[in-house]
Amino acid sequence: MSTNRFGSLQHAVVSVCASLALVAGAAAQDYPTRQIVVIVPFPAGGSTDIQARLLSEPMRQVLGQPVVVQNVPGAGSTIGTGKAIQSPPDGYTLIVGNWTSHVGAGAVYPVKWHPVTDLEPVAILATTTLIIVGRPGLPVNDGKELLAWLKSNPDSATSGIVGFGSGAHICSIYFEQKTGTRTRYVPYTGGAPVMAALMGNQVDLFCGEASQMLSHFTAGRIKPLVVMSRSRWRPLPEIPTAEEIGASDTHIAFWQGMWAPKGTPRPIVAKLADAVAKSFADPGVIKRLAELGQDLPSRDQMTPEALAAYHKSEIDKWWPLIKGANIKVE
Repeated sequence: MSTNRFGSLQHAVVSVCASLALVAGAAAQDYPTRQIVVIVPFPAGGSTDIQARLLSEPMRQVLGQPVVVQNVPGAGSTIGTGKAIQSPPDGYTLIVGNWTSHVGAGAVYPVKWHPVTDLEPVAILATTTLIIVGRPGLPVNDGKELLAWLKSNPDSATSGIVGFGSGAHICSIYFEQKTGTRTRYVPYTGGAPVMAALMGNQVDLFCGEASQMLSHFTAGRIKPLVVMSRSRWRPLPEIPTAEEIGASDTHIAFWQGMWAPKGTPRPIVAKLADAVAKSFADPGVIKRLAELGQDLPSRDQMTPEALAAYHKSEIDKWWPLIKGANIKVE
């Protein structure tokens, strides 16, 4: 090929790339022009679903188009996540997930995608703690009594889990590894069944998302025993952390985030991140999340870059533990 022909081809390639960039830029500038669907890979009613629905109205006001939540549960959240990954990268399909869907599930289920490399991060959302709770008839009343009881009754206590590789499952494994205790796991299909089992004294313990159980705590239907955060949980300041009862450096955050399909144009991702930040400034959203004991990220944390870095750090921390535990999907 002559130098002139090579130069002409190179010029043509550059021109096409520039034209595509202009088209993408124009599309991003006009975005959105129609309804946006937010996939939640869990059944309706859970904390992640509540948060997605809470954000939908203020995001509609910011973006000028309807934001509709679609629940796509199944296979430990992997069906909904897979659907989001396979959607067109145009900003009209998003996913709001949590630790279970975007950390635990990918290490346990035989999926063909990776939660970090096959999604475009938009923004981290509110965070809460996991908390170890007991049935009302459990013969302990605080964290230290729980630890003593577990050590004197190895393999006798039962722990409810909601799906293999879920936050509840990994929290239980993690706590046992840190404290040298053992329980027998009892799988349930969702949060509602395990709550019913706890209140009916059919299972001893559960490590669940704290805000979802707050009404049960205040009504005395289950016993809050140990919070799995670095500091005590604001709605129940009397409940100690795992570290306070002797399990040093033991904490697991139950965080939530928003992602778009990989390849979504950066200007669209930036516009979505801005809409999330503005929605979290809405007084109604702030009030409701505070009532649930959820913590809002700071403004500088609500960026795609911050979510990308945090998500990767969580994968790096938890996947070795999950895979080392040899958890099998049943």
